[in-house]
Amino acid sequence: MLRFPYRLLTIIAALSILFPLSAKAEWNDSIRYHGEIGMDFAGGAHTPFWMANNKYGLSSIEKNNGYLRLGAFKDMDRSKERRFSWGAGADLAVAARFSSVFIVQQLYGEVRYRCLDLMFGQKELNGFMNNSDLGSGNLMFSGNARPIPQLRVGIFDYADFWGTKGWLGVKLYGAFGMYTDNRWIKSWAGNNSYTLNTLYHSKAIAFRVGNTRIFPLEFELGLEMATQFGGDRYADGKLVRKMPRGWKNWVKAVFPMKGGSDTPASDQLNVEGNMLGSWNFALAWRPADDWNVKLYYEHFFEDHSMMTFDYPWKDGLYGVQAKFPKNRWVSEAVYEFLYTKDQSGAVYWDHTPEINEQVSGIDNYYNNYNYNGWQNWGMGIGNPLVISPIYNSNHQMAFLCNRVWAHHIGIKGDPLPQLGYRLMASYSKGWGTYGKPFNDVKSNFNLLAEINWKPEVLKGWEGWFGFGMDAGSMLGNSYGVSIKISKTGWFLK
Repeated sequence: MLRFPYRLLTIIAALSILFPLSAKAEWNDSIRYHGEIGMDFAGGAHTPFWMANNKYGLSSIEKNNGYLRLGAFKDMDRSKERRFSWGAGADLAVAARFSSVFIVQQLYGEVRYRCLDLMFGQKELNGFMNNSDLGSGNLMFSGNARPIPQLRVGIFDYADFWGTKGWLGVKLYGAFGMYTDNRWIKSWAGNNSYTLNTLYHSKAIAFRVGNTRIFPLEFELGLEMATQFGGDRYADGKLVRKMPRGWKNWVKAVFPMKGGSDTPASDQLNVEGNMLGSWNFALAWRPADDWNVKLYYEHFFEDHSMMTFDYPWKDGLYGVQAKFPKNRWVSEAVYEFLYTKDQSGAVYWDHTPEINEQVSGIDNYYNNYNYNGWQNWGMGIGNPLVISPIYNSNHQMAFLCNRVWAHHIGIKGDPLPQLGYRLMASYSKGWGTYGKPFNDVKSNFNLLAEINWKPEVLKGWEGWFGFGMDAGSMLGNSYGVSIKISKTGWFLK
């Protein structure tokens, strides 16, 4: 039974007084402001899955939650004609029944000269190749977790190679950062093992082949990698190991190599830190600006066994997305199939003098013995259908079910000029992990039906109303509604 959270509503109502005041601030008219109030009311086990996931971590699995969000942004001009441009953003929130009350969601500055980019701070970022609010999420960076503060440099948008006349483009980046969830981990994980002060590195390169101005077929190939390194390991609340973080360790984060004698034994046998990545492939048909079809495949890897062709590439995210010619009912649609059951097989063995053979199975996606796994503030950074640690009733910092397959669909449209909708549905099955398999296969069905309204008479205002539900043994049964209201505009314009 849904319980009306009177205390939550009182907090939100009091904070909302600040919203109209912020809209009257006299800033330069190039500053965009955004204010947002959101509330979830739910019954059952948790906030329904698609009401809580792929929200950049600004969400909660706790039932009956809410937040107030205020931000100001100087948007950067990313047109090729502009040689130099800059941008900045501050995006803060206060929340009830979240992992923290006060949230720095975004705080960043960025500059661009010609095709070269630099970003410093904490900004909401998606995967390097595909970006859709209908998909289940990129295998490396899905937009499911809070942003990680970092320094990122590179070419963020495709730049044409000289002399190719637009037929070959490249984009790339490298980044270093640090996790900020120490306080939450200590309070949530209790006596379980965890790592604090973890450092972060990621990098990627992607190529685009094709010139859609001449022929509508386009191919993309990309490689994205990340590493967790440094940090302090705790068990039963006590420090048990300080990971090295000197300049050599930063170099090894960029160029994966075996760890030295001051690293854990597993790092000395493999590579230092928690290294993971994905190969990304896409083939798009773009006959017109208002419609296209794109096929894509993302292949995830935890070590060299699946990074190369030592083992068959069975695991991955297979998808197709389409943007249709302008019509009222369906403007975009996505179908995806996620498969992570193989993981190079169920056997692992590091070669020894007695048995000089190497078997690189049990890749254990998103998990790592020395680190908290591929998560931030409890939410998985990769695809959320691999259920995040924050759902663990035992508060263990691990992904307890990373052997899954799942079907996912997403559809959206605009039946009326001021009214749109979004529909997402997923069905998945989970086998646990190779190390700790489930006694019985668990299933999960997740649904979100959402409408949004942009009233013509109220410029910049937008409202959302959503219904979500979960059913199955993996997360339990849940149902609920979400309400969100936002206002976006320009100061003094």
